[in-house]
Amino acid sequence: MNKNEILEKTMLAAPVIPVVVINDVKKAIGLAKALVAGGLPAIEITLRTPNALDCIRAVAQEVEGAIAGAGTVLDIAQMKAVEAAGAKFMVSPGTAPKLLDAADDSPVALLPGAATASEMMQLGERGYTYLKFFPAEAAGGANYLKSISSPLPQFKICPTGGVSLSNAAHYLALPNVLCVGGSWVAPGGLIENEYWSEITKLAKEAAQLAR
Repeated sequence: MNKNEILEKTMLAAPVIPVVVINDVKKAIGLAKALVAGGLPAIEITLRTPNALDCIRAVAQEVEGAIAGAGTVLDIAQMKAVEAAGAKFMVSPGTAPKLLDAADDSPVALLPGAATASEMMQLGERGYTYLKFFPAEAAGGANYLKSISSPLPQFKICPTGGVSLSNAAHYLALPNVLCVGGSWVAPGGLIENEYWSEITKLAKEAAQLAR
């Protein structure tokens, strides 16, 4: 399976990819099990905490059915660490030439971030067709993605940033959107208190969104 096939499989696994900020390995396992039980197998664990890599490794190794991913990948060192942790995909908020060069040689599929048509076209020149639109709401939201769907139909997009249950359907209705990324399915308070059944309930609600 090539990198584009991996990204397509990941983005089509469910309408929502949970974007998670977590530092406790035990809770990361509980959270991932709750999300998978609710129908959201692809999980983006952001590199925003000291133990994020350990959380990715634990989810990848111990949670059956989970597609463990790494978010907020900003440089080559992080990319190498993500590879070692066993992530199946990695996500960046934007892109830079050195990061893209390193991604060419990485076994882990990169979902690069773009906020403008020009950035998308530049990524297209590098062979990317699966992209993250970030920050989605601040960069123009669903209306912006709708406006570029005709001139740039080749890109398949995951909008992230300001996406919630209240506006996710507007994005998912677009022909160029395969899924959305959001943190609302894994609120910090529920994670802290290990209310896994509540997170599974939120995940089930998100997994039923039409696209």
